[in-house]
Amino acid sequence: MIPVSQALDELFNLVSPLDIEHVALRDANNRVLAQTQYATRTQPPFAASSMDGYAVKGAEVEDDCMFKVIGESAAGHGWDGTVGAGQAVRIFTGAPVPQGADFVVIQEDVKVRGNLITLGRDIGPKDNIRPAGVDFLEGDPMTAPRTLQPADIALLASMNIAQVPVYRRPIVALISTGDELVMPGQTPKPDQIIASNTFGLAAMLENLGAHPRILPIARDNESSLRTAFDLAKGADLVITIGGASVGDHDLVAPVAAELGMEQSFYKVAMRPGKPLMAGKLGDMAMVGLPGNPVSAMVCGTVFIAPMIRAMLGLGQSASPQRSVALSAPIGANGPREHYMRGFADANGVHSADQQDSSLLSVLSQSNVLIVRPPNDPARNIGECVNVMDI
Repeated sequence: MIPVSQALDELFNLVSPLDIEHVALRDANNRVLAQTQYATRTQPPFAASSMDGYAVKGAEVEDDCMFKVIGESAAGHGWDGTVGAGQAVRIFTGAPVPQGADFVVIQEDVKVRGNLITLGRDIGPKDNIRPAGVDFLEGDPMTAPRTLQPADIALLASMNIAQVPVYRRPIVALISTGDELVMPGQTPKPDQIIASNTFGLAAMLENLGAHPRILPIARDNESSLRTAFDLAKGADLVITIGGASVGDHDLVAPVAAELGMEQSFYKVAMRPGKPLMAGKLGDMAMVGLPGNPVSAMVCGTVFIAPMIRAMLGLGQSASPQRSVALSAPIGANGPREHYMRGFADANGVHSADQQDSSLLSVLSQSNVLIVRPPNDPARNIGECVNVMDI
């Protein structure tokens, strides 16, 4: 067995950032920006009013002062003249401030009579003008890599960038194995169960930005497994679920080896998830996950998620951890790194009472994995432990 950190290093050696493609801005949300983008314009391109009101010369703003309104500036329809002494231009939010004006009196501070306005009292020093380029200047960067969020999409649009270079989404083939499995919606026999891992992992992969392909269930025979591996061709990563141990019906490793898989490691000193296998099968990275549902999902968080992020150009790093104080005591850990299901809230974090690796109900009620180092001693309330958000 190898430690989790070494297994991660081995997995990173199996993958690299994928090629870059250009997508329409509308399709770029949640994609990973592959190249730094530069603003093609300044925003705003002119000094703009931040309020509805009247543009005047700031030096003339005094209590009860009167101005003559000589024009109007609206968003998309600026006023081309120059504001002179004693003159004002009606202006609306977002409209260009006309030449000669450097102050906008908000309309609430003005009395209007025909084409004349009279200022109120105690107007204050705020000019209510957004300077040109206050948001960004032409040539300002949006740095890469980053996962594009809605605010980034809005900024790229404002920078007038319509086509966005992003890393291609990894194609991940998912192969569940076992005679005991049927797909959701089918009626299992008395000795069968539903293939749940595939769908949980597919959802996880989609959230990470990958493109999962759920393949037909591979039965416990070499022919079925060979067919599944053949269907997986063209993927960037193939994940098998179950059949990675050394039982009489665990055929994934020998069949993969016959197909040319170069194994990187087998078994990791962790719980749950000990029977983990990885290697290279042709051009595809391959990871064999345990069949127990919680084991598969935990390994997805600990190992698959960092692999996907690396393939998306986001660097090679473990899933992030944070330190949280215990709200209940926790017992001593054994010789393997333990990823305990737990729940964190404002009071701290506590572990679930049941840690069986088959209990999806417990995982669904958890929001963190409590990461216990090998041989970690018992911990009391208030002591800090590291957790991974799930």
